[in-house]
Amino acid sequence: MSAVARRYAKALYDIAKEESSVERTQRELVAAADAWDTSPELRGVFENPAFSPEQRKSVVVAIAQRIGASRTVTNVLSMLADRRRMRNVREIADAFVGKVEAASGRVRAEVTTAAALPDAYYVELAKVLKGAIGRDVTITKKVDPSIIGGVVTRVGDTVFDGSITNRLQDIKNQLLSTR
Repeated sequence: MSAVARRYAKALYDIAKEESSVERTQRELVAAADAWDTSPELRGVFENPAFSPEQRKSVVVAIAQRIGASRTVTNVLSMLADRRRMRNVREIADAFVGKVEAASGRVRAEVTTAAALPDAYYVELAKVLKGAIGRDVTITKKVDPSIIGGVVTRVGDTVFDGSITNRLQDIKNQLLSTR
């Protein structure tokens, strides 16, 4: 996560906390990030130099109105548009969510598997992680067939790589080092 995203998220979190609107701000910021992620047209407006800063700002204001954003979130989105940082909106939203979770004693774990697994697996994994970390865990599920099998779990900066791809790489390294 970039330093830019962390700075914006911290500033926005401090303002939202002061205004007692942390949950609302989180919902709105995530909705704006989702709009950015799912709309190639929106990204095109900010990547194409043919659009003026005023046009970009009006697009941001329209998005803010569509998601029912507060004045604070609307101002942040406008600032991102002015500073040509809209591409960072997902990172900022993720950093903001991380701040909210940390403040509530929760931590997010990103769990990547080769194929979708039953929900019971994730419930059990959350219990195991809570025992290891000592904090409640929110799991984000990802599927990546390239890991072949197993599970890769990322909690903060710590990665637990139990993938078959990683194990095969370990075996390869061992075989090459015994030459």
